[in-house]
This record gives sequence, C-alpha cells and structure tokens, in this order.
Amino acid sequence: MSTAATPVPPPVPQPRALPRPGLAPRASAIGLPTPTESRRRRPFSLLAKPTGAACNLDCSYCFFLSKEVLWAGSDQRMSHETLLTYLSAYLDSQPDGPVTVAWQGGEPTLRGLGFFREAVRLTEELARPGQRVEHALQTNGTLLDDEWGEFLAEHRVLVGISIDGPEHLHDTNRVNKAGRGTHAQVVRGWRVLQRHGVDTNVLCTVNSANADHPLDVYRHFRDELGARFLQFIPIVERVAEGEDEVAEAGWRDSSGEHVLYRQHGEGVTSRSVRPVQWGTFMCTIFDEWLSRDVGEVFVQHVDAALGAMFGRYSLCVHAPECGGALAVEHTGDVYSCDHYVEPEHLLGNVHRDRLVDLVTSPRQRDFGRSKRTALPQQCLDCRVRWACHGGCPKDRFDLTHDGEPGLNHLCEGYRMFFGHTEPHLQVMARLIQRGRPAADVMAGPMPR
Repeated sequence: MSTAATPVPPPVPQPRALPRPGLAPRASAIGLPTPTESRRRRPFSLLAKPTGAACNLDCSYCFFLSKEVLWAGSDQRMSHETLLTYLSAYLDSQPDGPVTVAWQGGEPTLRGLGFFREAVRLTEELARPGQRVEHALQTNGTLLDDEWGEFLAEHRVLVGISIDGPEHLHDTNRVNKAGRGTHAQVVRGWRVLQRHGVDTNVLCTVNSANADHPLDVYRHFRDELGARFLQFIPIVERVAEGEDEVAEAGWRDSSGEHVLYRQHGEGVTSRSVRPVQWGTFMCTIFDEWLSRDVGEVFVQHVDAALGAMFGRYSLCVHAPECGGALAVEHTGDVYSCDHYVEPEHLLGNVHRDRLVDLVTSPRQRDFGRSKRTALPQQCLDCRVRWACHGGCPKDRFDLTHDGEPGLNHLCEGYRMFFGHTEPHLQVMARLIQRGRPAADVMAGPMPR
C-alpha cells in the first residue's frame, strides 16, 4: 500500500527534550530549497519504489495498485542499472550528516532480499565520508521471515508495518489476492521484527471500517503488539462524476482491469473516512494517550502538532509548504509526490536528469508553494492554522462556507483535533521550555 507517509524515525525519548517528531526521510518538510541553497545540498526526501505498484495484497482502498496502468507490460522491477543510477544521484544531491534512503511500494519486499543487500552495499560504497546513510522500509509485513529479520536488524533498517487494527477491522479492507484477510500474516511479520530487535513503527489507515473504533485500534497496537511509534493516515479517495462504480470496485472496470486513479473529483468512496469521524478518532486516541502514555507512545500527528508550536514542521501534510517529498519509480521516473504519480506530475528521470534540477525546477517549486498560496480565506482566518496549514493539497476539493473552492475535505475533523489538543500541547510546550519532560503533563495542572 502506498501512502504519503513513510516510517517515522523513532524519537529518542530524552527526559528533558522535545521528542523528535519526524517523517522519514529526515528532510525538511517546510518546502523546497532555492536554487542557491541547493548548491549547498539542502536535504529533500525521495520515496523509492523498487516494485512499482506491484503488491501481493489487494487492499480495497489502495489507489496505488491502479498505477500499474502507467507501466503496462512492465515487470515492475527496478533494474540494477536504475538502482545504481538512483542511489548515485540521490547521495550526491544530499548534504553530509544523516541521509535516509526510503523504500516503499506497492510491496517493496517483492523485489527480494538480494536486491536490498545490493542496495545497502551500494550505499556504503557511494556515500561520502561525512554521510551517515540509514534505510527505511514500509511494508505490509506478510513476506518477512527470520532471514529478513536478521538483515534488517544487522543494517539497522527502520521498518514501518501497515496494519489497520485488530483482526476484524484490519481484514475488512486489507486482503490478499484471493480476498482473504491478512491480519495473522501481518502480525507474524511484526513478531519477526520484534524477535530480531528491529526498529519499528505502525502505519494505520483510518477508513470507514475502523474509524468508529479508535480505542480498539490504539489499544491493539499498544497492548497486544507492543508498538510505541504510531502513524494514523486518513483514507480519502476522490471520485469524479460518473466514476462511482469503478471507484467502489477498487478502481477496476467491468473487465476487472485497473483504471488509473487521479487526484480529481469532488466525491469520495464509501471506504473514505468522514471528516467528523476522523476528528473524533484522533481526539479519542489523544485523550487515551494523554491519560497514561506521554513519553512512552509516540503518535505522529501529536508529535507534529507539538513541533509546530516550536516552528518545526516534520509532517508535510501540515507544513506551510510542501514539494520536498518526491517519488522515484522502478523505471527511474521522478514524480512531484507519492500521491501525484500521474502523467502531468512527471518531472523527469534519473537516467537523464539531475535530481537537484528536478527538485528545484520552477514546476516543482510552484507545486510546493501552492500549498500556501492557494489557501482559501476560511483557512487563512482559522484559529488552528498554526498546526493545520490547510492539510494535504490532494484533499482540498470542498467549498468553504462562503463558496470558495480549496477547502480540505477533512477540515472539520482537523479543527476538532487541533482545537481539542491545543491547550494540552501548550502545557507540554511550557514544560519543555522550563526544562521538564512533556510527560509531566500527566501529573495535572501546572502553574502558568
């Protein structure tokens, strides 16, 4: 499954510091570097897809499965030549210090362990002495075994596992090609990672099946899986007029062939989370987290909102600008964003273009800036704009109360969540500023 998010680098729980929020790769999510800045190698992130849209599962809400249409006739396997070209270009474009090479799909483990052994070897060979290369892998977990576990642990790969909660909720949408639920296989893969001491986090989509069960979902991750780093991603599948039948069939036509999903249309599928559902889901989880888990469990949206109070924007969805998180396909094609793998957002190819030129091109800079410049007045006047910044552009297809276009479909949910959490986040921010751990918020009110 593809989402805009990749594994979250686990924050180091330092008792007197703000837990480091983050969206792997560890790159600025505020926006793109200027051409002058790029000559100083400002970081940006690139999601690599070694198997294109190919996946061993058939999750009903996965828009990315339809992207196979773009590579009809291709085996959707990144070649050694493309791997070498991509890694050379990416490492050359990044500054010294930590650099994350992020792998996603489709399902990247379909490319095989040998491919990733070669990828690690090449990065060690190509990295400059001042670069510290780390790898992050987003997977459905069903193909992981002890050999994978040993490799991932040895090379300190950060692994994100996609799982939607307990079995009865997960198996509603996350099924295999035969239509059978996959929860047991995912948990088996999770246990492999635990057994080998691999750094992990959970990526959970919030959809119509699990949105009304936030505590069941959260407690399953915390208590049954022992997960400590959690991402919650809302499912919003846009549907244009006349596309309802194709959309509800998982973006397949009457013959069963995929139809390319595009970010257009003003309707949504029945699988999509409703705005109030999303807000209620996140508020409920926040209250549970606040009552007992601060400093022990890290929820990406909470970390991102707390970071925003210090002017730190770690999550592209809620940064003032975007455009610094691109995707590279198995062919070497580079797209503006993982959610915009569409012909009109194809920027170039690593075999013929310099990555830094693609990232700093006027076209990509306009793409990133428009997140800020296209905000409707209702967003500009909103009291939670400090944390929301209009949300992801892909979801901005509703009308404001004044009839202005460009309002995020999940606006009501975001206003609920950020409005509900703001007073508590302010307390945590004051604690941190006074040199105290944010977890002290659980002790009760503090003097102003």
